[in-house]
Amino acid sequence: MEERIHFIGGGQMAEAIIRAIVSNQTISADRISVTDINEARLQFLDKTYGVNTDSSQEKFLAEADLIVIAVRPQDNLAALGQAVQKSAASAAAIVSIVAGVTIEKLAGFFGAERPIARVIPNTLTDTGYGYSGVALNANANREQVDGFLGGFGKVQYLDEALIDIFTGFGVAGPNYIYYFIESLADAGVLAGLPRELAWNVALENCVGAVAMLKHTGLHPRQLLDINNSPGGVGINGLYELNNSDFAAGLQRSVLAAVKRTTELGAK
Repeated sequence: MEERIHFIGGGQMAEAIIRAIVSNQTISADRISVTDINEARLQFLDKTYGVNTDSSQEKFLAEADLIVIAVRPQDNLAALGQAVQKSAASAAAIVSIVAGVTIEKLAGFFGAERPIARVIPNTLTDTGYGYSGVALNANANREQVDGFLGGFGKVQYLDEALIDIFTGFGVAGPNYIYYFIESLADAGVLAGLPRELAWNVALENCVGAVAMLKHTGLHPRQLLDINNSPGGVGINGLYELNNSDFAAGLQRSVLAAVKRTTELGAK
């Protein structure tokens, strides 16, 4: 029988995950339940996705195979832990998407013997692309969570020590791509192309470049060498880009995001 998923918290990230797994038919809506302190939010999730919101937390927890903790780090995790330990089956796994809260802290709240997965969800949930970073405690195994997590993207299991780096680089990664595409389209407009044409060309080139890298298996530098003839258009453009702070600026952005992730986790 299909597993039951209970979400504690029905915010934007929880909704994005629910939308993806229901749309992909990974888990049917009638096997998903949500509780939240905001009644209007629960009504919206029920009406929009058909998930269960009209029963007690105790009942939902007692029936759940996976319990997704989707609250803020400053919320009362100790009280949630008491509720889970009181009502949930001992085999029910915790899937935490709470930023900065370590597996050790989660075990203190939800029980040291309980399966726990600390998940940094990707933000490309509606596309099937993007990696969610996942660290497991000793009581959890991939089979318990793989099907659920794979319903809203790809899954990358890693040591918890790498979670902060993964967050600043991988999960924040679309931000850098969005900014690059916006800047590239603006460059086309600056050069004289109509906005819609510049936008479409920028998007097509980005998608095509990724496809070319995957198709050929070549390093980006190898494709750059192939694409740029001596004294040609492309190499002159690259010369100007090399004179900018583009590469180092991007790398500093990633390091700043990782640093902030670490700071938030220390609070």
